[in-house]
Amino acid sequence: MEKIWEFFQNMNELVYVSDMDNYEMIWMNKKALDVYGFDTLGEVIGKKCHEVMQHCQNPCAVCNNQDLEPGYFKEWRYYNPVLKRHTVLKNTMVEDEGRRCRVEIALDASAQEWQSSVNRTYENMEAIVNEALRVALHAATPDKSLEIILEYLGEVQEGDRAYIFERNAYGGHDNTYEWVANGVRPEKENLQNVPYEVCAGWYQNFRENRHIMIDDIEPLREREPLLYDVLKKQNIRTLVVIPLYENGEVIGFFGVDNPPAERMEYASDMLQIMGHFIISTMRRRNLFNKLQDMSCKDQLTGIGNRHAMHFYISDMQKDKSIGVVYSDITGLKRVNDEEGHEAGDRLIIRAAESLQRVFGDHGVFRIGGDELLALCAGIEQTALEERVERMRADMKENSVEIAVGVVWKPDGTANIDVLLKESEQRMYDEKTAYYEATGLSRRR
Repeated sequence: MEKIWEFFQNMNELVYVSDMDNYEMIWMNKKALDVYGFDTLGEVIGKKCHEVMQHCQNPCAVCNNQDLEPGYFKEWRYYNPVLKRHTVLKNTMVEDEGRRCRVEIALDASAQEWQSSVNRTYENMEAIVNEALRVALHAATPDKSLEIILEYLGEVQEGDRAYIFERNAYGGHDNTYEWVANGVRPEKENLQNVPYEVCAGWYQNFRENRHIMIDDIEPLREREPLLYDVLKKQNIRTLVVIPLYENGEVIGFFGVDNPPAERMEYASDMLQIMGHFIISTMRRRNLFNKLQDMSCKDQLTGIGNRHAMHFYISDMQKDKSIGVVYSDITGLKRVNDEEGHEAGDRLIIRAAESLQRVFGDHGVFRIGGDELLALCAGIEQTALEERVERMRADMKENSVEIAVGVVWKPDGTANIDVLLKESEQRMYDEKTAYYEATGLSRRR
């Protein structure tokens, strides 16, 4: 049986179809195969769409899968650095044999909008920068805006990596954002808290308002051995790095690795133009994060509140296991009545710190005055049970009495509200048993 998209087989525009959940290519028409340099459809099927069409290792920062729905086309403009042309994209979702499929039609807009193909000269730099900023400003969050900018810079400059480094509280540098080309190894995890000494020479230039442009790293071997070793390990041959300033102070830098040597000046000019927008977006990110912390953190304990819990639940992968640990601080009212509310607050803080120590790599929340919750997506049942025992021991060491209700399910598609109620009921059963065993009254 023919697929609906096969109607576009002989269309003179590019048409391609990909799986929206795993990003695998499903189909390309003849025109798209030809433009991207493939002879047969078999060379494409099963490959990741971002690898085939954008030559990048991770899903595109500008991907709008979340906005697509059946029966409606979303139209937008996009400069494709791989094809070196401006396009008008028409995207929709088609459901086919249980799969959510992204169908994209790309119309070449270069002739009508720019009067010539994109040849990456200084004449079109403003157009490319404006297009990148337009897409980035429509992103849902500042983090997404920064990812989009790096994707544009990396692809337009034909680099291997594009990145942002920020000074941390220890005086070193953290690689906070990264884009990598297809087939290039990500380095972000390996480039955390890079010592200041590695980039000390760069900072001397930055303080004099100069950027870094290296067309061959080999001369650094003797002159700056620390820097040379770091760059060599990443297979960097050329790079352009631009400083980031805040109130006259250097707070980090961003750059592109391995742009073609003959285009270094062009890359430098484009990055300097982008620098102001990146700083502005980082300021917006910091404010966004501060407001998010205020709205999602419990002000007494610093762990998540109910808003944070809902965000965590919405981000959980439905095909993974889930562990729920519902805890209640027994005796909080007695402490408040006999020792005062400051003592009660200290008790809550100690309980939250214990929960954080044991379950901090998952979701930890305060959802009531004396109720704490840990949600553990993707955890195995035995690991969950071991952690619960560790938590009980940690609480006891810190003079906290708790009642705990634990639920584990292998399938995260189970109704989370049902799991929360079940774990809460188990907690109440244990709490009742505690008061019956101790002879203490629940209330004064």
